[in-house]
Amino acid sequence: MRSRTTEIIAGLVVIAAAAAFLIFAFTRSGATTVSGYTLSAQFGGVGALEVGSPVKIAGVTVGHVSTITLNPASYAAVVKFSVDPTVQVPKDSSAAIESASLLGSDYLSLSPGGSNTMLKPGQAITVTQSAINIESLLGKFVFSAANLAGSAGKSGSAPAKPANSLPSGLKP
Repeated sequence: MRSRTTEIIAGLVVIAAAAAFLIFAFTRSGATTVSGYTLSAQFGGVGALEVGSPVKIAGVTVGHVSTITLNPASYAAVVKFSVDPTVQVPKDSSAAIESASLLGSDYLSLSPGGSNTMLKPGQAITVTQSAINIESLLGKFVFSAANLAGSAGKSGSAPAKPANSLPSGLKP
């Protein structure tokens, strides 16, 4: 009888842990409540930006990304995001998609402009910078380094001619 009570208690602990995990998973799933006013911006590429990603000004989270859609006319990514109602964004502000770190997720960074006119709900930020693809940059660097090493090995020890030098026999 004693072992049965222990098994029941252990089972209840496992069920409670599973319920706590499910509650945690649902609250962190990216389904954030939209509070504040909505703005939008168009980007050539959003990289790893996701719905629920933070919107930051000077490193401080002031909102979250609500939707990411494709504009069928321009093939640009349209990002709609909410901003805390206590934060006013100047009309000449810019938006950029940045990475928190090499392995971190992307976020939307707003750089406030100097205008005295503030964006109203539903308006768009027109000055944007798309996400930078770190993997692509590293691949290009490795490829160019390999080409440079390969061309240096093929040329032997012949000195390189300066790019702006004239062919022999010609005078400036």
